[in-house]
Amino acid sequence: MFLKFYFILFQDMVLCQKRNKKVGKVNKFIWIFVIFLLFSCGAPIVPPELKKEIVPNITISQVQKKPQLFKGKTVMWGGEVLKSINKKEGTLFEVLALPLDRRGRPKQVDKSEGRFLILYKDYLDVAIYAPGRKITVIGEIKGIKKLPLGEIQYTYPFLEAKKIHLWELRPERVDIYHYWFTYPNYPLWYGPPYWYWP
Repeated sequence: MFLKFYFILFQDMVLCQKRNKKVGKVNKFIWIFVIFLLFSCGAPIVPPELKKEIVPNITISQVQKKPQLFKGKTVMWGGEVLKSINKKEGTLFEVLALPLDRRGRPKQVDKSEGRFLILYKDYLDVAIYAPGRKITVIGEIKGIKKLPLGEIQYTYPFLEAKKIHLWELRPERVDIYHYWFTYPNYPLWYGPPYWYWP
């Protein structure tokens, strides 16, 4: 009796292992397919013809101090639009510089190296390229512009854009608390369940 029981148990374990191996293989192929889709979808923000022109590691502070040394160089910078104005020459942007991630998207961090100006020699709708939106620009350094910023004169590196990428808006994260998690998040308990005598 006991031998029969252990034999059945052993068979079940073997079948379970075989089943898990098959499931594991299927899951592996699914993940490979998903990763392939993630990497293959979406056009790169840097066109191949511009990629070779970009000079990496040129910073805003370097251009502010020695603009002539970097004039004519092509950089890829990004950040948050502070102002966007349509002018006769094109669309002018004032941008708060932010570090870029691997995709070239500006990171959402409370750290900036400064501000810079971009001139895009065409019309862009400033209602779309509005303050608060994130952009990445590939542009040629034309020099600097000194303009009032509050009560000071600020030195803006000035770029002429070759390409501007406007990033999609990300939904704001909303934390949802269930009733049974209410107490740790609020100083007083005021939600259900309500305890009362019948």
